[in-house]
Amino acid sequence: MKAGTISNTHYDAVVVGARCAGAATAMLMARRGLRVLVVDRSRYGADTLSTHALMRGGVLQLHRWGLLGRLDANGTPAVRSTSFHYGDEVIDIAIKPRDGIEGLYAPRRNVLDALLVDAAAAAGAELKFGVRLIDVIRSEEGRVTGVVIRDVDGNLLRIGAGTVIGADGMRSTVAGLVGAEAYRLGKHCTGVVYGYWSGLDLDGYHWYYRPGVSAGVIPTHDGQFCVFASMPAERFRDEVRFDVAAGYHRVLDETSPELGAALAQAQRVGHYRGFPGQVGFFRQSWGGGWALVGDAGYFKDPLTAHGITDAFRDAELLAQAVAMRSDYALAEYQATRDEMALGLFN
Repeated sequence: MKAGTISNTHYDAVVVGARCAGAATAMLMARRGLRVLVVDRSRYGADTLSTHALMRGGVLQLHRWGLLGRLDANGTPAVRSTSFHYGDEVIDIAIKPRDGIEGLYAPRRNVLDALLVDAAAAAGAELKFGVRLIDVIRSEEGRVTGVVIRDVDGNLLRIGAGTVIGADGMRSTVAGLVGAEAYRLGKHCTGVVYGYWSGLDLDGYHWYYRPGVSAGVIPTHDGQFCVFASMPAERFRDEVRFDVAAGYHRVLDETSPELGAALAQAQRVGHYRGFPGQVGFFRQSWGGGWALVGDAGYFKDPLTAHGITDAFRDAELLAQAVAMRSDYALAEYQATRDEMALGLFN
């Protein structure tokens, strides 16, 4: 995807952020006939930190959107079982085919996000990368009516919008500019270290839990597995961050000596990547002329592995609300999201 020039000065919606939440929202709005612009400061097809795992709800959304077959075509392995390891007890669950879904999937983000971007473009959305949000434009009454962006050539552009949507992550610039405050905070958070491995003789998702530590094994592309080690954020801060590799293996050995031994015989691919933790939150996610989606509006601890699935659900809710062109619909979007999300919020 090339940056190109922005073809209009006014859109029904401008989406800031082209990851899974932003690209999915843009695609669904464009499919409803809205004129949509998506801007992202990163580049097309860039990878990002992720647990990757899609739960059945997320896979069902991709199936309903006509995109699931593209994951198969991109070599994303189907996951047909999930195993929960509680200390020495193991509970194995088969993923049974249902509703047109043969299994679960855990695509790398450079694959999944690019797939959604391409689908948004095919639906008629305009997408520009290497573009930064500088400010929002407001009417005299204070309603958000557009954005000021800096394009790849350094030019400042003023773009009008019926709705400005922040899909730019938990440290959302849009949220800061519109003054969106958190109204519910979680009580706990975990630090996580991620590594990628090949040569593991495991099938399906594996989730490991012991007091104070946990881990996950998630099959993704090219025969690789994302293996994460999770611990309280305080432990990450006080211990693990000083030697991420040693801390990673120490936590995995505590969680599952068998998994630690298996990794000793496997091959690591790439670098370890750490996440120090972030307390979950619900943030005010709509106002006059603006809305938030994905981690920008609601962040859940990555230990749950529900982030992408929730982002897809909320993209559908928000696209429907924006198409209705009313503040009442945006308020209903937030209320419905909260009702559906609170069950796994910590």
